[in-house]
Amino acid sequence: MKHHQYALTPPMGWNSWDCYGATVTEDEVKGNADYMAEHLKQFGWEYVVVDIQWSEPGAVSSAYRPFVPLEIDEYSRLVPAVNRFPSAKDGKGFKPLADYVHKLGLKFGIHIMRGIPRQAVHQNMKIAGTDVTARDIAHPNSICPWNTDMYGIDSSKEGAQNYYDSLFQLYAEWEVDFVKVDDIADSKLYSTHTEEIKMIRKAIDRCGRPMVLSLSPGPAPLEHAGLFEENANMWRMTDDFWDLWDLLYNMFERCYKWSKNIGPGYWPDADILPLGHIGIRSVDGGASDRYTRFTKDEQVTMMTLWSIFRSPLMFGGELRDNDDWTLSLLTNEEVLHMHRNSHGARQVYREADKVVWAAHGEDGDLYVALFNIGEKVTNVSVSLEQLELPSTKEVQLRDLWKHEHLDSVKEVIGYDLEPHSSVLLKITV
Repeated sequence: MKHHQYALTPPMGWNSWDCYGATVTEDEVKGNADYMAEHLKQFGWEYVVVDIQWSEPGAVSSAYRPFVPLEIDEYSRLVPAVNRFPSAKDGKGFKPLADYVHKLGLKFGIHIMRGIPRQAVHQNMKIAGTDVTARDIAHPNSICPWNTDMYGIDSSKEGAQNYYDSLFQLYAEWEVDFVKVDDIADSKLYSTHTEEIKMIRKAIDRCGRPMVLSLSPGPAPLEHAGLFEENANMWRMTDDFWDLWDLLYNMFERCYKWSKNIGPGYWPDADILPLGHIGIRSVDGGASDRYTRFTKDEQVTMMTLWSIFRSPLMFGGELRDNDDWTLSLLTNEEVLHMHRNSHGARQVYREADKVVWAAHGEDGDLYVALFNIGEKVTNVSVSLEQLELPSTKEVQLRDLWKHEHLDSVKEVIGYDLEPHSSVLLKITV
C-alpha cells in the first residue's frame, strides 16, 4: 500500500501532550524543535507534533474546557489560535511554523479530533468546494465522551468526503507531515469509527502530500487490525500511558497480543514516552509538574520493550530540560539500530512475571530482552534452544544499554534481575 512507504520504520519524535497538555505555544514548539535538531536528529528523531486544542485561545492545562470558542476559518476548518501561534496570523495557519521545523531538517505534525467543529454546525457554516453546509454532514449523536469540540461526520451524506478532502488539502498547504487523529480508535467507549477512518485515508491520498496517519486514543480493538493496516501508519493499542508501573506492567500483554500485526509502514503504538520533565501544564496521570516517576530501571524496561516490539517512539517531556541520563536513553545507537532494523519480534515465553522477547537482526544476529516485571529479585533465563539457536555452540553476547561485551555462553542465558528491571542483549553466533 502506498501510504506504508511514508513510515517504513517506526516514527520517532516529540509530542507536546505529556508536558504541556492542551496549552503548548509556538515558542515552546520551536524550542523543542531546536533541541531535537541539535541533539537527536542524528539518531533518527524527526517529528515535532503539536497535540490537542491548538485552535483554543484560552486553554489552561490538560483539562478540557467544555463548549469554548475555537478559531475557525470560513469553511468550517479549525485554525491555530493566533495568541498562542503568532505566525498563524493573516490566515497563514501552521505553514510558517512548519517552515521553521523543516528548515531544521525535521518534520512537522499536528493533532486533530475526528469530525467537524460543533461551532461550525451550530452556525451552519460552508464546506469548501460544495454547496452543502456543516449541518448537512454532521452526525450529532456521534460525539466524543471526553471533549466537546466536535460532532462526527455522517459518511452517507453528500459533502461528507468533501469536508475531509478540504481539511487535508489545507494541511497539505501548511506542509504538514504527520497527523494524529483522536477519538477514532477506542474500543472501550464507542465502536471504532471505521467509515471516518476510510474517509481520512482517502482525503490524505487525494491531497498530494505524504502524511503519516496516527490513530488514537485506543485501546484499538485487535479485530480491526486489518482496517488499521489498510488505512493508517500507526494506531494506539492502549489508552493514555503515564509514568505508573501498573500501566507499564500491562503493556507487556498488549505488546504480545499485537506482535503479529507489525510491518513496514504499519505500527501498533504503545503511546508517548513519559520521560524527563512532564506535567508542566498537565494534570493527567495523577500528578502535575514533575520529572518522570519511573525509576531508572523502569525507564530502561520501558525503552527496551518499546524498542524490541518496534513501537513508534514519541518523547513526551520538555526536551530542553533533559538531564544526561534522559538524553542517554534517546541516543543509544545500538538500541535504536535494533528498533529500526530488526524484524520478527516475538514473546519467547512468559512465566508469571518473567518475560523474554526476541527479534531477528541483520546478518543472522539475534536480539533478546529479559524482563523481571515482578516485585522481588528473580533469575530470568532462556535457553538457546528456546531461541532456535544451536545449543552446542557458544554464542557471543553484548549488553546494548551498557555497550559491553559479555562472556560467551552455551545452552542457557540467565541473569538475576532486580524488580522491574531488564537486560537487552545482542547475540552473535
